[in-house]
Amino acid sequence: MRKILSLSIAVLLTALAALPAYSQKAGSQPSAAGPAVQAESTFPIWPGKAPGSEDWTFSERVVEGPGGSKTYSNVVDPTLTAYLPDAAMANGAAIILCPGGAMRMLGFAEPERTAEWLNSKGIAAFILKYRVVPNTQAKTNGAPPAGPSRSGAPAKKMGMPMGMGNELSFREILNRQGNANPAPDNQEHLKVIRMAIADGQQAIRVLRRDAARFNLDPERIGILGFSAGGGVAVGTAVTESSDAYPDFAATIYGPSLVDVSVPAQGAPLFIAVMDGHFNVTNGCAALFTLWKEAGRPVEIHVYDHAYGPPSGMPVATWTDRLYDWLLARKLVTE
Repeated sequence: MRKILSLSIAVLLTALAALPAYSQKAGSQPSAAGPAVQAESTFPIWPGKAPGSEDWTFSERVVEGPGGSKTYSNVVDPTLTAYLPDAAMANGAAIILCPGGAMRMLGFAEPERTAEWLNSKGIAAFILKYRVVPNTQAKTNGAPPAGPSRSGAPAKKMGMPMGMGNELSFREILNRQGNANPAPDNQEHLKVIRMAIADGQQAIRVLRRDAARFNLDPERIGILGFSAGGGVAVGTAVTESSDAYPDFAATIYGPSLVDVSVPAQGAPLFIAVMDGHFNVTNGCAALFTLWKEAGRPVEIHVYDHAYGPPSGMPVATWTDRLYDWLLARKLVTE
């Protein structure tokens, strides 16, 4: 019964993550009809097989939804898809977009619309197709086993996919170093989360290396994620690396899925989340606290309602607040 319940919640979360964030104000965000811009190119980020998953032999699955946007699962070969602004508008900044999907699949609809909005502001966008928990029959369609918790709490509480089930308090998550992963001792799941973070870091390396090709400033490359993708974005900012820290990071209704230790040079962080979004809200609040305690720049917006379905999405105008923040930090210019 526990496996069936976990799977049902995972499917619900994935469906919610793919719902459109409808525009609330003209010009503030692209409409739900689909992106007006077209992808320039899609290219692999790793030379050869991605490290850590060389033995994965299953095939990637793709489902096309309304408007032509796709949802991916069983990702084996991580890629970046480039959306570039008009050359006359380009300001050199770039943002890697990490789709959501409960670490089981990747819904491209939301990042595609965000890429359109970013391009309208002269910012290059690159959607990252990162590795997720494999969806195979042997794993009950991709739902990992619940596993015990660090605290010894029953698996029923800690085994729920991110964002649903029994809520962890702000203090509980803070005591866990900001880790809002409901099953932090599930080694199989954690291994894939680390792979996804490695994909985020590699994407940063690739864009810095190829900055001239895309007309980018290699010192203004950020990463932004939605839901579980927000956890991936945060992971790139807190996982030790000599050459792959982002210059800035943003998470949209996505808490950390790993323990947080903010580096001395930790990237400025932008957070937007809806109040009452189970572990997500408390996880994002914990992130703000940890960044603040580390003395690193951070801005958070907690909305007491969401615009549209009860998916935990902030109101549509979160993009305006993000742009204000990017301007204030001189990461972009008007």
